[in-house]
Amino acid sequence: MNLPGQPAKQGPRSLDPHLRRYAARTAGMTASEIRALFAVASRPEVVSLAGGMPHLAALPLDSLSAEVGQLIAEDGLVALQYGSAQGIPELREQICEVMALEGVDAHPDDVVVTVGSQMGLDMVTRIFCDPGDVVLAEGPSYVGALGSFSAYQAQVVHVGMDADGLVPENLREAIAAVERTGRRIKFLYTIPNFHNPAGVTLAVARRAEVLEICRRHGILVVEDNPYGLLGFDGVTYPALRSTDPDNVVYLGSFSKTFAAGLRVGWVLAPHAVREKLVLAAESATLCPPTLNQMVVSRYLATHDWKGQIKTYREAYRERRDAAVSALEQHMPRGSTWNKPHGGFYVWVTVPEGVDTKAMLPRAITQRVAYASGTGFYADGLGSRQLRISYCYPTPERIREGVRRLANVIKDEMELHETFGPTGPGRAVQGPQNPSPDTA
Repeated sequence: MNLPGQPAKQGPRSLDPHLRRYAARTAGMTASEIRALFAVASRPEVVSLAGGMPHLAALPLDSLSAEVGQLIAEDGLVALQYGSAQGIPELREQICEVMALEGVDAHPDDVVVTVGSQMGLDMVTRIFCDPGDVVLAEGPSYVGALGSFSAYQAQVVHVGMDADGLVPENLREAIAAVERTGRRIKFLYTIPNFHNPAGVTLAVARRAEVLEICRRHGILVVEDNPYGLLGFDGVTYPALRSTDPDNVVYLGSFSKTFAAGLRVGWVLAPHAVREKLVLAAESATLCPPTLNQMVVSRYLATHDWKGQIKTYREAYRERRDAAVSALEQHMPRGSTWNKPHGGFYVWVTVPEGVDTKAMLPRAITQRVAYASGTGFYADGLGSRQLRISYCYPTPERIREGVRRLANVIKDEMELHETFGPTGPGRAVQGPQNPSPDTA
């Protein structure tokens, strides 16, 4: 009871005065575990094996800087102006030439340039998914994709993989299980080449079978392929889109093969879908940055970009070898991992009793960072798994980071033997041994 002249007592106050105003879908918007790592992982004393940042030191920065200056001097009135929501025509034509390396026969009119492929993924989810719809995705799956699906209130059903990528029989079983519940499956999201985070590649013999299963059940396929040209043995796999252009939406990016900071990606979609994507792009950004597109276009026109990709391959292969050899030398018995044949990542399973999410703060204390496997599952699984990114550090730093990580894992094993499990002991799913090249 308040005395006369005293202000009325107020109830508990929220730290966010706008809490009740948010749309219901914001309840599913949470920061990814990997983004939360960046603040500490960027400290110079920490060896970061967490983020998938490209090795930009391999770029010819001197000639690129001259090209950008010349571009603004000659075409600045265009480069610094608004442009089309679909992207500049020259770049869309060049994108078709890039995809042709993977057997894709595309027309520039069906390409939509995006601000990174993440924008393309967000737009595809926005135009196809209603709340409660189901998206099939490999387990584990790309954390940025899981964030987009959650933001649009789609439900993710994981499909198991093995050393040869997504398992067709697992796909059939997942579809049947969802159909029994009466829910709608809108699309299969897949990273067929040098998977993030699992590092595996969908076997060529399986690709047609996966496409046939999806077509038979009326399920769209969303193919995310940022790493397809980064195979260490020089092999370029046929894109899913090359086999089934009418039922595959292809996501591409220059972030891994040129420069991530320019944020230039694209979507190749069936013609009718393209129209919806352009409308979605207009509402999201009005138009992608013209200057960035023109920088990429000029780079493709004036530089040996295929030779640059070869340089990237060699740099990443050297780093892959450093990571795998360090794992072989330092990791405790009971650990397994794959030897990826391209891309950025090694997928590691740690010994029984070690929880990689619970262990992460102690690893940071020992000045090494990694990505816990739980961040790559929509259902919180993967507690015995972790992702090592070998793309950014030098080989020497990679070896030192793996040595530190192995020591942390050994300490966790000692704690487990003394006190019991260090984490909640969630079940392990996904490719614990995603390649024959295991230790």
